[in-house]
Amino acid sequence: MFDIEKQLLFEDNHLIIVNKLPGQLVQPDNSGDDSLEEQIKLYLKFHYNKPGDAFLGVAHRIDRPVSGAVVFAKTSKALVRLNEMLKKHALNKTYWAIVKNKPPQDEASIKSYLLRNGKQNKNAGLQYAG
Repeated sequence: MFDIEKQLLFEDNHLIIVNKLPGQLVQPDNSGDDSLEEQIKLYLKFHYNKPGDAFLGVAHRIDRPVSGAVVFAKTSKALVRLNEMLKKHALNKTYWAIVKNKPPQDEASIKSYLLRNGKQNKNAGLQYAG
């Protein structure tokens, strides 16, 4: 079990932003492993003494092996607004990678497709587009 309070980056009445650690699932899957969504719901339920199941909307996800900030909506209205912002590209996502050696270029683009391993619910690798 992860300590959600230590992972909190921001929280107000509408949003909760959490630093997802490598290995954590954002949402439940068929592995049965604990997910960030479930942990935050428990945090909200007990931290705010909420009866029943706390609402939590997942605005976006990031892959299990990576870490990064994940934005969740604490209200349905906030989720609708976040989804609209994502649809209109009003939110920017930045991806950083740690590499062993300095790449030959400061900036580049890769066009590829992820291959899926459905049995393990994982990406099986990249298929580069020519």
